[in-house]
Amino acid sequence: MVPDVATGDPTRLLCLNCARRIVAPRTVSKYAGLGGYLKFRGAFTNTVRLGLARIDGIIGDNLPMDAYKNERWWDNVPSHVHARAWLEAGWETQEVNLKEGYVIFKKVRTVQTQRSRKKGSDMQIKKPFTPVPVRTQRPKVPSKTKVSKLYARIKNLERQRTSMPTYHGSFKPKPKHEKRLFKTDQKPQ
Repeated sequence: MVPDVATGDPTRLLCLNCARRIVAPRTVSKYAGLGGYLKFRGAFTNTVRLGLARIDGIIGDNLPMDAYKNERWWDNVPSHVHARAWLEAGWETQEVNLKEGYVIFKKVRTVQTQRSRKKGSDMQIKKPFTPVPVRTQRPKVPSKTKVSKLYARIKNLERQRTSMPTYHGSFKPKPKHEKRLFKTDQKPQ
């Protein structure tokens, strides 16, 4: 949380994301997301049917009310900011149905996506691809200290087993607490 950047009021706090939007507002069009989506879909298909709610999700904001009420809003006029987004992507609106809430876009031309490549973008590959050599992992050998500790534990367990007396038959000696609490001929019920 930071003080309000617009007024400098320290009592009114804003989250960093909200402050970033105020200090450095977005310079791209609100409808640039729709243009990018249509460019992506242009690689797969020539027509795209989008619901108005889906377009809201793509642009990350709500469409204006005029888009829901007036079909003329969807005309392919390059002077409109929203229409320029799909026209620059190489698409035009083919059909608008506001009652059912969808728009059908048709691809008019193919637009190359701009990729930032360094110098020599049209160079031919001269040698074949060779993968990076992978180092094989050596099996981990435990240290001498760990080995000696494990060996000592095993020996101690063996000593314990051999030192415990074994009783044949059903005879079991009484535990010490029974010997102290009760007489030898009595036992609690």
